Amino acid sequence: MLNKNKMANVVLNFSSANSISDPNDRSVLIIGLKQHLACYDAVKTKLVPRVDGETYKAAIDTLHPLPTDSISLWFNNATAAALPVKVSRHNTPSRSHSITKLVKSCLSGAGNEVIVMVCDKDNMFASACAIGRAFPLFSRKSGYMSKTTKRVVTVEFVLSDGGTVTEEEAQTLSVSVESIRLAARLVDTPCNEMNTDHFIEEVKKVGVELAIEPFIVQGESLQEKGFGGIYGVGKAAEHAPALAVLSHKPDHATQTIAWVGKGIVYDTGGLSIKGKTGMPGMKRDCGGAAGLLGAFRAAVKMGFKENLHLVLCLAENSVGPLSARPDDIHVLYSGRSVEINNTDAEGRLVLGDGVAYAARDLKADIILDMATLTGAQGISTGKYHAGLLTNNEDWETACMKAGRNSGDLVFPLVYSPELHFSEFGSAVADMKNSVADRGNAQSSCAGLFIGAHIGFDFPGVWIHIDMASPSHSGERATGYGVALLLSLFGRASKSALLNSVSPLGTTQNNEVVENASKKIRLV
Repeated sequence: MLNKNKMANVVLNFSSANSISDPNDRSVLIIGLKQHLACYDAVKTKLVPRVDGETYKAAIDTLHPLPTDSISLWFNNATAAALPVKVSRHNTPSRSHSITKLVKSCLSGAGNEVIVMVCDKDNMFASACAIGRAFPLFSRKSGYMSKTTKRVVTVEFVLSDGGTVTEEEAQTLSVSVESIRLAARLVDTPCNEMNTDHFIEEVKKVGVELAIEPFIVQGESLQEKGFGGIYGVGKAAEHAPALAVLSHKPDHATQTIAWVGKGIVYDTGGLSIKGKTGMPGMKRDCGGAAGLLGAFRAAVKMGFKENLHLVLCLAENSVGPLSARPDDIHVLYSGRSVEINNTDAEGRLVLGDGVAYAARDLKADIILDMATLTGAQGISTGKYHAGLLTNNEDWETACMKAGRNSGDLVFPLVYSPELHFSEFGSAVADMKNSVADRGNAQSSCAGLFIGAHIGFDFPGVWIHIDMASPSHSGERATGYGVALLLSLFGRASKSALLNSVSPLGTTQNNEVVENASKKIRLV
């Protein structure tokens, strides 16, 4: 088993070439469906002179993936690994979760290496993202801290239809995976190194990279400008809460899209404090903001044709003399008042401000918020599928398709505000912030609280993604959301590869414009 610490010291290179190397000099891992692995000629450039065709065929014949299987071809320097034979309709055809596990378990971890992914062209994007998730960047282990030399892992693709990978496609894969690893690093970093000020610095770094000046409202200015949700949650912390915005506004844009992220850098629960077993891991409560920052970086770098705003709601839900109390009433940016009955239901408060800002100030046609919002999400849709809540059925279907195309899976939650929003009834305010009955569609209700701050009659598209469980696998962040957003909004990208994995796929250009509005059709 590879020492996971070595994964953090890796540079990933995605190549369009079919390089030649000897396993004695550079170890190789070949991954694919068993039927795709059968062709020796496609991979022999990484195996000769150590493994001949007859030996290779005999080794592949012994693979029995239940669900996966692997075999050594030449000591620990050459390995073939087979993916599950079948996947169900709610899984991704790429088998991305199995790819990540195989990369973690089968690489030798010694010196420079090459991964050969044998797959269909349709699964190339999701497969690359899955490989990237196996290489987290953050580590404070002493062995890692002392290392100055980076290992280089090169990723190459053999396409089952005999096609080739273009330089542009390799660049798209590289930028996408860089952004996934960035998001995972932010989530993995503990709050003593990733407080709200540190997170703002990360936003500024992305801004410099994209030549975008961030708009930041922090501390007492939040209260003065009406952001009562963000301010109320974060006012007790040493480092002040903030609203951080990056805006990409290209010429000839036809619509405005806003991505709103929950960035709770640590969640103690506030005065409704979490217990000793519930609090560890709450550094991950910024997963929505981290995923959207990564997605924004990649989308803009690859050429996004529409107005795109990133709105990050940053706070630490801390305990102190200034902590919000149960029974306090906060007025959010929407103008609606909220009676606090649970200080541990803080994410919806900051996002309520964020979506209201996106609707009122940014005039967004499409608002997507993403958050590690509820523990109930894992009960509702599990560890692999984020919960999805939206006011638009077409976008609901599109999100599910984008999830399968990208490997960041999603599944719908019940959208029925007329049945569920009464859970937030208050005698003294417009609403409470936590439900009366925790057994009544809890994840749906939490999302509806956010939607209430743009109004259930909002004329545009609103999408809420609760990714509390898929934001991490074990003790490591997954960078969830980057691949999903790049796929979902792929039609707005100049990247041909992202267009191909969008919900519309390879629809011809004359079919992707909504005639009445002249907007680019995204789903």
